[in-house]
Amino acid sequence: MIRLDNVSKQNGHQILFIEASAAFNRGEKVGLVGPNGSGKTTLFRMITGEDAPDEGQVAVDRGVSIGYFSQDVGEMSGRSAVAEVMEGVGPVSTVGAELKELEAAMSDPDLATPERADEMEKIIERYGEVQHRFQELDGYALEGRAREVLSGLSFTQDMMDGDVGALSGGWKMRVALARILLMRPDAMLLDEPSNHLDLESLIWLEQFLKGYEGMLLMTSHDREFMNRIVTKIVEIDGGTLTSYSGDYAFYEQQRALNEKQQQAQFERQQAMLAKEIKFIERFKARASHAAQVQSRVKKLDKIERVEPPKRRQTVAFEFLPAPRSGEDVVSLKNVQKGYGKRSIYDGLDFSVRRKERWCVMGINGAGKSTLLKLVTGATPPDDGTVALGGSVKMGYFAQHAMDILDGERTVFEELEYSFPQAGQGSLRALAGCFGFSGDDVEKRCRVLSGGEKARLVMAIMLFDPPNFLVLDEPTNHLDMATKEMLIAALSQYEGTMLFVSHDRHFLAALSNRVLELTPDGIHQYGGGYTEYVERTGHEAPGLRS
Repeated sequence: MIRLDNVSKQNGHQILFIEASAAFNRGEKVGLVGPNGSGKTTLFRMITGEDAPDEGQVAVDRGVSIGYFSQDVGEMSGRSAVAEVMEGVGPVSTVGAELKELEAAMSDPDLATPERADEMEKIIERYGEVQHRFQELDGYALEGRAREVLSGLSFTQDMMDGDVGALSGGWKMRVALARILLMRPDAMLLDEPSNHLDLESLIWLEQFLKGYEGMLLMTSHDREFMNRIVTKIVEIDGGTLTSYSGDYAFYEQQRALNEKQQQAQFERQQAMLAKEIKFIERFKARASHAAQVQSRVKKLDKIERVEPPKRRQTVAFEFLPAPRSGEDVVSLKNVQKGYGKRSIYDGLDFSVRRKERWCVMGINGAGKSTLLKLVTGATPPDDGTVALGGSVKMGYFAQHAMDILDGERTVFEELEYSFPQAGQGSLRALAGCFGFSGDDVEKRCRVLSGGEKARLVMAIMLFDPPNFLVLDEPTNHLDMATKEMLIAALSQYEGTMLFVSHDRHFLAALSNRVLELTPDGIHQYGGGYTEYVERTGHEAPGLRS
């Protein structure tokens, strides 16, 4: 279906692919993995023809339709979200737009006068023609499917029918994703489709992709999402493409096993080579051993050298001990909070005690971020009290936290500014833990990607650790390696946590309490996310049967 034959590609000074080959077949669901900057997006662009290899060939079978979802969604405005989604399917959206214009004209009272009867007659005639064409293109069914997809991605009816230009960047991403899903092309290329999705939308997308019959090639920083969908992994590493049958968890095991075997093979060969070289060095001057020495020199020349396994740069971050807080960390009593006429909380009572790790769950608009803002003091309650306990030192990671960075400072200067007393060595070590190695520390903050900014803010917050962490979607923009490092570090953290996340691996690893916000009221569960799923029978509140 799609083949890469001996593809080489260089981007500036960086070599991405060296004679790399791979095949993607009909019906396969493939996860594309590799470190940041290894060439995943470039591979997508070569398949779609937006980029060309320097050498080799990228071949797509004749007649194969490709839908490509990237993080760069472009401009959207002037149409409803439904019309924007249907646009990807072809002329049906144009016909649908004309139909709506004609419907509006037919209901215009100015045209319903005897003087303008001819005009109205022409509109009605044209309406009949356009409606017939819309039916031919299966427009009514298509609109229904477009609404179904948008509903799965958590759109309300008002959002579907409203101007797509009024939506935030994250919601426009969902519109672009819905457009690809509605197309149902022969091959789908999805670059980080799990970004910007809440847990309910993520689980809906999971089910949709499981039922998709075409070829799927995708990247994702969400290991749980990847695990549930893909049946094959293609890894980009050091310019080559390596295929593994199985899901992401199997790939990790297999890769670790291959590395172990390769290391053992390398060590055995090194020991053998050392022995041979020692013999040659010892006897090369003796005429009596000349033939043996010559034979062993020839043998060494012919031996194919085993390479040691490529070492992935792994980093670990350890918290400095946080100061101990009192037993009562935060208490909310009879809290009222609303925006305009909409009430979010009415008489909320909630308290957090030392060492508790609460994850907050609820559908979009349930009040998850509002709760975190109330706790941190970023938003005052309309009524009631929010009180922090004794000796509480709070750290708050919000989505807008990245705005505090000074665009003109480099990464290292930002760390120095935050911690003027710290030594250069410890700040460089901190930067390395959060993925800023070598020249990366000299990057100015204004050129950093969303993921890099998130990592830098996290590094600043965790270097001098608070004893109460409040985190709003901390794993957004983070790659798998940084997520794993963060989970490992937070698992050892001695303080208290209150957090919102759509990453099920993160939720399961770190929570020991669940606060569920539902239209029926607020429910508290002892035990973490895994126990919550077992007790309720669903992975997210919005999935209640």
